[in-house]
Amino acid sequence: MSAIEPSRGSLRGRDLLSAADFTADEVRSLFATATRLKAEFRATRRHPDEPLRGRTLAMLFQRPSLRTRVTFEAGMVQLGGHAIYLAHDTVLGARESVRDVARNLDRFVDGIMARTGPHEVVVELAAQASIPVINGLTLREHPCQALADVFTIQEHFGRLEGLVVAFVGDGNNVYHSLALLGARFGMEVRLAHPAEYAPHARIVDRAEAIAAETGGRLVFTHDPREAVHGAAVVYTDAWTSMGQEAETEERRDAFRDYQLNDALLDAAGPEALAMHCLPAHRGEEITSEVMDGPRSLILEQSENRLHVQKALLVGLLGSGGGSAGSP
Repeated sequence: MSAIEPSRGSLRGRDLLSAADFTADEVRSLFATATRLKAEFRATRRHPDEPLRGRTLAMLFQRPSLRTRVTFEAGMVQLGGHAIYLAHDTVLGARESVRDVARNLDRFVDGIMARTGPHEVVVELAAQASIPVINGLTLREHPCQALADVFTIQEHFGRLEGLVVAFVGDGNNVYHSLALLGARFGMEVRLAHPAEYAPHARIVDRAEAIAAETGGRLVFTHDPREAVHGAAVVYTDAWTSMGQEAETEERRDAFRDYQLNDALLDAAGPEALAMHCLPAHRGEEITSEVMDGPRSLILEQSENRLHVQKALLVGLLGSGGGSAGSP
């Protein structure tokens, strides 16, 4: 955890390891900043204040990426800062220990973003470094994705409390973070999954504890049509993620009835919208007709990775030391 002691409600100097790390008010403040930054960027492709001028972010990648790398790197540049991409140069735990990498980067840069496999890697980075550490993806969670997803849902529907999101597929890292953040805002997060692909029990317990305080709800079923009925959003993800390639055929068989297609979207209701965190395997977990159709929010949520992560970077690295809404 960062050695900087932020004032109450401030994100300055904090880590983001889990989607449950911020309070609802802190996320609302972050979303307010994201809304402003998005409007600025869409209007001029620039941010005149450059709130991260002189700041540097180290980006550690053990897994390939399009959206995570480009949105963090472009976001830092657009905010006046700089990002350093580290992949083959620094192999965590092989060429150098996680502890040594963290303690060296702590003296070089202002923040670390890591996209890795074991969640323990980002936990150790945060424990060893006094600068903010951001989880860009682990096998357990994908909090930046969840922030962009919930921001997108709020943008479109104007509210979060009581909305139903149905996740169809694997109880994976993306689902984990969506469940935690959805619960924080009193949403009903449903999961339809094959029996052998259930989410992590400890994550579910934590999300249910949060939901009990906010009026949210978690629902589980093996029937996709039951899960999507009445949902505002139907969400899916790739059946086979990085590192699971050996399970591809087995997973295709297990998830055969979990495809997000027009029929499943229609079963949710005429106003239901589709989401996918990408990359997508068209014709497997989602059809091109849904991805490219009028009820898709997929490109909007992809774009919002940029805007929400810029707001996050301003909150964590900005020099003002105030809330996320005050760069």
